[in-house]
Amino acid sequence: MSKRLGEQGKTVVRVLISAEGLPLRSNIQVSSGYDRLDEAARQAVMSWRFVPGKRNGVAEDMEFSVPINWVLN
Repeated sequence: MSKRLGEQGKTVVRVLISAEGLPLRSNIQVSSGYDRLDEAARQAVMSWRFVPGKRNGVAEDMEFSVPINWVLN
């Protein structure tokens, strides 16, 4: 649907990553301007697995911003 409508943009998703590398929660930090693209980006990030951040060599929960560019080819 978004492709047919010519929707493009950049979504930045802020995600809290657990010490185990699992996404705990996410929200839209910067919108693409299209709710459909923003929600798809948020759902995608929540399905990913991450390498957890470390502080003093110990993995801990950390927040991270994930940019997703929506470009029609």
